[in-house]
Amino acid sequence: MCYNSVQLAEKIYRDAVRLGATEEELNALAEKIEKMKELRENNYHASGFNHSLLKAFYVNDGKLDLDVFSWGLIPFWTKTNEDAIQISMKTINARGETMFDKASFRDAAMHKRCVIPLEGYFEHHHKSKKTFPYYIHSKNNNSFLVGGILSTWLNPDTKEHKETIAIVTSKPTEELKIIHNNPKLKEPRMPLILDDESLNLWLKGDVNSIKALIQPNENIELEYYTVRALSGKMYVGNNEKILEKFSYPELEEPWELF
Repeated sequence: MCYNSVQLAEKIYRDAVRLGATEEELNALAEKIEKMKELRENNYHASGFNHSLLKAFYVNDGKLDLDVFSWGLIPFWTKTNEDAIQISMKTINARGETMFDKASFRDAAMHKRCVIPLEGYFEHHHKSKKTFPYYIHSKNNNSFLVGGILSTWLNPDTKEHKETIAIVTSKPTEELKIIHNNPKLKEPRMPLILDDESLNLWLKGDVNSIKALIQPNENIELEYYTVRALSGKMYVGNNEKILEKFSYPELEEPWELF
């Protein structure tokens, strides 16, 4: 789940305010945000499997900071570039309930948590052996502020550092169970959407406090609708059209879980 998401540059500053950034931090972040606008386009469709770049807030030397990370976490202990490529395809998402136990995620979960601002994300609904993409976002048009974890990996061949990220997931709300119904998965999932009052705790809290936050967020009012295909011949690319509503006659029949 959550292999595709939306991240737009113009709301990043407002997200920093929601995170409780000080005036000093906001001034420093404003400069970074402007540079990011110049260097990188908006992500209307970011794909984990393509290792799209995601912006994320994190604590750096006690201050709120913002940087860009490659989607697909590479643990610091990964030995070769070949291993890094393989593992990054399996670490796009981290299950919140087990991330403190898994070798790939343990260090990042303990020490390098972050908050990822997303305008929304895409999820596929399965019906009659076909899949239908939905775009899911907040009704009030605020960004989702999603829990994430970070890792810095040193490429032994190039001696360059690679900054990587994974989105943390939780069990879904009752509402989202209906959409995310992949019969091949053990259970539906959703991104760990944090309430504003939980953001600093996620960034700075201890392990027990963090574990308590890994719950489906029932406080977020959602809006969702079907969109065009996210790949293949009908894919419109990383632009505004990917967010347009698109109807499928097959879905006019009543919902079914599988």
